[in-house]
Amino acid sequence: MYLDYFQLKAEPFNIAPNPNLMYPSQRHQEAIAYLRYGLRGNGGFVMLTGEVGTGKTMVSRAVLTDLPDDMHVAYVLNPTLNRIQLLQTVCDAFQISVADEQDHKKLSDALQTFLVESHQRGESCLLVVDEAQLLDADALEQLRLFTNIETNDKKLLQIILIGQPELQEKLAQRELRQLAQRITARYHLLPLNEQETTEYINHRIRAVGAPRPLFEKKAIKAIYKHASGTPRLINLLADRSLMGAFAQGAPLVSAKVVKQAAKEIIGVEQAQSRWSWLPFVN
Repeated sequence: MYLDYFQLKAEPFNIAPNPNLMYPSQRHQEAIAYLRYGLRGNGGFVMLTGEVGTGKTMVSRAVLTDLPDDMHVAYVLNPTLNRIQLLQTVCDAFQISVADEQDHKKLSDALQTFLVESHQRGESCLLVVDEAQLLDADALEQLRLFTNIETNDKKLLQIILIGQPELQEKLAQRELRQLAQRITARYHLLPLNEQETTEYINHRIRAVGAPRPLFEKKAIKAIYKHASGTPRLINLLADRSLMGAFAQGAPLVSAKVVKQAAKEIIGVEQAQSRWSWLPFVN
């Protein structure tokens, strides 16, 4: 609705993880480097953790877009699965056909055959598990067993675990110590600081063609205060603030507009009525 008003080609703060809009903060660049380093090894696990909304999925997408063409990638988005369901999901993701999908041995044998044949053709295989903190101990142990499929010098399946900080706590359990020892690279993604928040906002509006800055300095400070540097909250607040400035006919987003947006999105204060401050309401 506000795109033409601000002369933008697309929504700058869409919460979808679009790598083309990624702001290359030092933390995000380090996370990408750690993942790439882990994937250059001979197998095992790579782990990326961070609080909700810090950009873990964005980082993983940036890494996945830079993979070689001869790498098969399977992505598991719903890890609330038992052992056999996880095995079924992995086989499906790699497009492995199994006659009896309820037979654990047949599923395991089919996966092993796929990995061995891919290796013989000079191809690699990668499994990415998002929201991995939701995996129970049995499912995590099943993942470890996947990495037992190996040659003398290389494991035939690499695995990226992406999750919230609870994943670190889970892997610290004694029963999962064998899996924890197979993690070859790990990185914990922190929120942006205030300077990075400023650069992040300006980077995204420039990326969609903004001919000038759209946020007052005090507005960006207010966004940082309410979002605490979390990119997803920054996106939500910035998007709603642009809508508010558009509705008021203002050329820039002010701190007052951000404060009202925060009431609606975060519940900083109890709003008297939903967007009653907008001129086209009431």
